[in-house]
Amino acid sequence: MKPLAEMADQVLRTADGREKTALSRNFAQMWQTARAEGHEPDIGKADPPLHPARPARPELLSPREVPHRKTGSEAGRIALLHAVAHIELNAVDLHWDIIARFSDVDMPMGFYDDWVKAADEESKHFNLMCDCLEAMGSHYGALPAHAGMWRAAEDTFDDLMGRLAVVPMVLEARGLDVTPGMIEIFRRAKAGQAVEALEVIYGEEVSHVAYGSKWFHFLCGRNNEDPKIRFHALVRKYFHGALKPPFNEEKRAEAGIPPDFYWPLSQTA
Repeated sequence: MKPLAEMADQVLRTADGREKTALSRNFAQMWQTARAEGHEPDIGKADPPLHPARPARPELLSPREVPHRKTGSEAGRIALLHAVAHIELNAVDLHWDIIARFSDVDMPMGFYDDWVKAADEESKHFNLMCDCLEAMGSHYGALPAHAGMWRAAEDTFDDLMGRLAVVPMVLEARGLDVTPGMIEIFRRAKAGQAVEALEVIYGEEVSHVAYGSKWFHFLCGRNNEDPKIRFHALVRKYFHGALKPPFNEEKRAEAGIPPDFYWPLSQTA
């Protein structure tokens, strides 16, 4: 088995979404099998691209240029699923990128176990969204998508604590806030496949936010820093804008993020 950082780099350099996620899931299975057998595989080193490979479609637009569609129509619901698919594909790359980009940072083996598992689950989530789109007569790439999804990775390319603070603890935590509303949209539309897929995503995203919180607190402890003070400083440095309530306080707490981490950074603060 090749070193984990090299596997991560290979995923990042694969453009097609289905091919990327198939490779991701295969590498994750190899890693998890080796770990279950009691091995400590080689992490290795990598020089990942600043931007992951992407398919020719979807066309990437600035956030203000992406059309807004009402979710009361089927076209609007397709657009919503397409947006979620785009988020999930970016998440696959983000989780492999944290392995490849920060492979020179001395971290416990559990750090790699967590992010491999998260990347595997995000790969599953992308495929679930693609399956839903295809069942509705569409596909990933049929609509334009948000060009700014990778900005947090660019901004934190040399700051592991910044990456943990902004990606899982802010961006993925936002998913915990908004996914219940999305599930209700599809439930009202009697779109059972989409409801089931989004419920899987909602249940598994809690652990991804929790991984971010766990390893952020680990690094704060190692550096003898106050986690809340450090979190606030990093989010103000790297996140563009205020955090938006309402917050899913129950799920955020389950993921290890108390209210005094995010409320002071909200637009109502």
